[in-house]
Amino acid sequence: MSVEHQYPVHVSWSKDRMGTLSSPDVDTTITVATPPEFPKGMPNIWSPEHLFTAAVNSCLMTTFLSIAERARLDFVAFDAHASGKLAMVDGKYMMTEVTLSPEVTIANESDRDKAMMVLHKAEENCLISYSIKSTIVFEPKVRVAATAI
Repeated sequence: MSVEHQYPVHVSWSKDRMGTLSSPDVDTTITVATPPEFPKGMPNIWSPEHLFTAAVNSCLMTTFLSIAERARLDFVAFDAHASGKLAMVDGKYMMTEVTLSPEVTIANESDRDKAMMVLHKAEENCLISYSIKSTIVFEPKVRVAATAI
């Protein structure tokens, strides 16, 4: 595997405070806009702040999947909620914190410790998390799937 990779992204203004995000590497486009908390912001459209938070959350998932595979962790489901905090710092807005709340469902109680270890290892190795200045708050959970009787 190469030591360096490029991920080209293009944004094109559409109207008002809205544009379209695309990449030659991806078949779909995403409409992006200023969030509604700002002047002329638009509700119900992905914002850069959502995408920032999504980058951290999706990186956690993909890192978890890789580590779980290598660790041979038998899991049933992975879900993660994330919340990004935008705050005023020294007179400028900054994404200051991302809270990650992943939950892994396992089939067997005996895998609980292994699942938690894989979650923590995924958080420690998520390249997006350690590439940013924001604080990452990590709140993992492991659940045992209900067994059918």
